[in-house]
Amino acid sequence: MHTIGIIGGSGLTRLKALTVDRQAVITTPYGEPSAPLTFGHFDGAEVVFLPRHGVSHTLPPHRVNYRANLWAMREAGVQRIIGMAAVGGITPPMAPGVLAVPDQIIDYTYGRDHTLFETDLTSVTHIDFTDPYCEELRADLLAAAKSAGVTVHEGGTYGATQGPRLETSAEIRRMERDGCDLVGMTGMPEASLARELGLCYACMALSVNWAAGKSDGPITMAEIEQHLDQGMGKARKVLAAVAALKT
Repeated sequence: MHTIGIIGGSGLTRLKALTVDRQAVITTPYGEPSAPLTFGHFDGAEVVFLPRHGVSHTLPPHRVNYRANLWAMREAGVQRIIGMAAVGGITPPMAPGVLAVPDQIIDYTYGRDHTLFETDLTSVTHIDFTDPYCEELRADLLAAAKSAGVTVHEGGTYGATQGPRLETSAEIRRMERDGCDLVGMTGMPEASLARELGLCYACMALSVNWAAGKSDGPITMAEIEQHLDQGMGKARKVLAAVAALKT
């Protein structure tokens, strides 16, 4: 049986239907992860779950210890990780309520601990990041969504911003010119750190609002929470189906 890791974002601080076997705090060279890792079974499949923003959702995106989170997952024996994300939609296909499996990412973050390759190196190390997400896991997510009867948008470019504030309409116009379809705050350096660690990582994103300037009114938390509540049920179905694929 192959264990899959799930990093939960906003709206997925806990995984319903998860039968918990144990929890463990894994100490890493970069400190402790956002929360204890939860080991359990999700619809019969082995999973390791970690809430990115902490158990009580108190860690803002720029304060998440991404290095510790990914290191802990690898130490737990996880090789395949799905990173969940609540995002804003920029282009028309990414309307609120849409689930997407992006295939590209642009990093607009700054000041984050974004690499493991800093000291004690035998040589300068570079990773190939042409395709930032694991294509095998992306294909599994799409197949799982189909088997679960859930519509998922295939592809799209995720624009990763610093947060915790939302973006200006001018920033979103710039991102759209750059080719971004979605905007979120946690996509990087999570994806690149996973690549540095040799992990198969993919993102499943839920659009919970139109990005700044893409709707007639301001962005409200009530709107975001409504789409989170409605969309996470679909996301859980896909997660259960993809976890079962590798049992």
